[in-house]
Amino acid sequence: MAQKERTAWTQEARTSQLQVVILAASQGARAGVSYPRALQRLGDRAIIDYVVDCALALADRENVHIIVGFQREEIEKHLGPEFHYVFQEAALGTGHAVMQVYPSLQDYDGDLLILYGDTPLFRLASLRGMLLRHRLKEADLTLFSRITDQPLPYGRIVRDKSGQIVDLVEEADASAEVRSIRELNLGAYVARAQPLFAALQEINRDNVAGDYLLTDAIRQLVHRGYCVEAYQSADEDEVLGINTPQDLAAAEDILQKRILRPRRVEEESIIRFGTGGWRAVIGEAFTMHNVRRLCQALANRLIRLGQERQGVLIGYDRRFLSDRAAEVAVEVFAGNNICAALLREAAPTPLITYATVLEGAAYGLGFTASHNPPEWNGLKVFKTDGSLLLDDESREIEADANALTAEDVIKVELPLALESPCVKMVDYTNEYVDAVESFVDMEAIREAGLRVLVDPMFGVGEVTIDIVLTEARCRVSTIRGRRDPLFGGRSPAPDLEALGLLIHEMRDIATSQAPYDLGLATDGDADRIAIVDETGQYISANELLVLLYWYMNEVRGERGAVVRNLATTHMLDRLARDMGQECIEVPVGFKHIAAAMQAHDAVLGGESSGGLTIRGHILGKDGILAAALIVEMLAKTGKKVSTLLDAIYRRIGRLYIVERNVPATPEMSVVFPRLLRETQIRELAGYPIVEILTMDGHKFLLEDDQWVLLRFSGTEPLLRIFAEADSPAKARALVDAGQALLPM
Repeated sequence: MAQKERTAWTQEARTSQLQVVILAASQGARAGVSYPRALQRLGDRAIIDYVVDCALALADRENVHIIVGFQREEIEKHLGPEFHYVFQEAALGTGHAVMQVYPSLQDYDGDLLILYGDTPLFRLASLRGMLLRHRLKEADLTLFSRITDQPLPYGRIVRDKSGQIVDLVEEADASAEVRSIRELNLGAYVARAQPLFAALQEINRDNVAGDYLLTDAIRQLVHRGYCVEAYQSADEDEVLGINTPQDLAAAEDILQKRILRPRRVEEESIIRFGTGGWRAVIGEAFTMHNVRRLCQALANRLIRLGQERQGVLIGYDRRFLSDRAAEVAVEVFAGNNICAALLREAAPTPLITYATVLEGAAYGLGFTASHNPPEWNGLKVFKTDGSLLLDDESREIEADANALTAEDVIKVELPLALESPCVKMVDYTNEYVDAVESFVDMEAIREAGLRVLVDPMFGVGEVTIDIVLTEARCRVSTIRGRRDPLFGGRSPAPDLEALGLLIHEMRDIATSQAPYDLGLATDGDADRIAIVDETGQYISANELLVLLYWYMNEVRGERGAVVRNLATTHMLDRLARDMGQECIEVPVGFKHIAAAMQAHDAVLGGESSGGLTIRGHILGKDGILAAALIVEMLAKTGKKVSTLLDAIYRRIGRLYIVERNVPATPEMSVVFPRLLRETQIRELAGYPIVEILTMDGHKFLLEDDQWVLLRFSGTEPLLRIFAEADSPAKARALVDAGQALLPM
């Protein structure tokens, strides 16, 4: 057998046979408690729970051996009966503790990972690094070390000039020269079981501690020429041991810091749905393999329900790989004998939603990541009526998809798929445009002769919005209309920061003889809208919703409630009360807005991020329709946007929203809400809290329609903090107070 093959076989064998020994027999005297040190609370868990989590990530449960001694019953009761417990009757040292597993493992010749039950700060990544180095070096023992200037009472690792480990000396036995060594032994090891057991059987109690020490066995391995390696920790915090109440407090700070430290999300190849479908970073979780798995899960569902002929409609936007993902989807559905209608060109998400309904497809698939940064992509899945999947449906589909392997996917090559009688190319642009135009007074717009500047933000909204406005005889100019999968190097979200060019162009021509009446922008997949008024002033989505709700009720005479999510302006509440109507609040996610609009026959539903729809249209947000409605509003009132807004402010007063995004980790979404629940919060920035809502995040209601909201994004790794108040300064102070609740 070749050396390379033999090494690979050895590594595979060791991986499959790994045994873990957790030393948890310590009495806890050094920590000043009368119960096992490993059961002390660290955060909301026992110390040993963190160690066991690492063990279970590296070995099967039946291969985890827990050495117990002092009050063994408490540890066994805490962890449960599933583990292999080994009793150390007399506390004769760490070497003696490890030897207690020898009767069970005397014939075992694989690797043995040794951890301490009261050392919870070792990172799983560090332990994996130690295991990998051990196997690649084909070492007999590998220990965990750290080079640090901290004056800690740990053993020192002595090396020769070539860097080889030649000794391991406990601090109590060390000379002044050895104590000056900065590489410390942190107390985690992986070793070949039989050489270690042999060394343990030969050690004695001839040391300062008077115990059988594990480190004495390691010294024997070193002195006898066995291969002993070290894996060096990259994290200074991993050196902390827990021996005192002060150490415990420091460990809590370290764990909290790790949880709350902003970091780039490195995704595993797992499909997870958020509030707007599946979104992931291209090349990490967004891969063609995952697209195939997800489509196969949908195909399996359709086959079980007998909906193969009803099939799917597939569309895509201008993002990188969206078109390829749509083709991959066709290959999978065709391979499963499921009818598929593929849109001929990139299309806005609202067009895909509308086409799904018109086609009568069981599912509509739109490959897009909407307003996310250009390195993201994803998939929105619509039901036959055009609504997004509900949470329980999403969970079932993602679970089915994640359980599939490449071999489980049935597909045919694209040329064969396109020749299949169950696959067809379709174009619903005209039908969709006709539907949008049916909701607006095209004749009134034609007579107004409005001039409109459109910014599709390199996204997919250009064609349809241009057709609608041109057919309404608007004078349309377009900027950033070409395809750019990088979206100019930023997120295609129609917010103030992204619309600098549109604002500049509006202001540059505002004093000319032919100024624009309106600036319009849509996001990457054209389901969101933003506007700039005739002076070049950015109008927020919240202000836009107030304008359109007033217009639908007071000018068009379409009376009814309004639906908003909990992150959207309470000026809608004020306006609804003033008009004798109702404002319904729902969690974030347009599916909740659509459901509430149907339940209450609401005239308008929208969200502060720029998505909206009206009664009788699709059950999803539509930036193209929103653009047409705004143009109609200007045409029929004969007034400018700024004039209309000033009139509404005089009627209901004005509120100001400030939003802040804080980088977040998945762990934060668990820890931070718990901290908020456990903390009595009675005021923010000196203003009393009237009520706290927890339907989606934590929303603190203040007096006079003012509020603060903290919630985690369902589509991006962010904690979003919103505040609305009667002045910008007050809103900023409330956001600061909200962020101050976050431990740093």
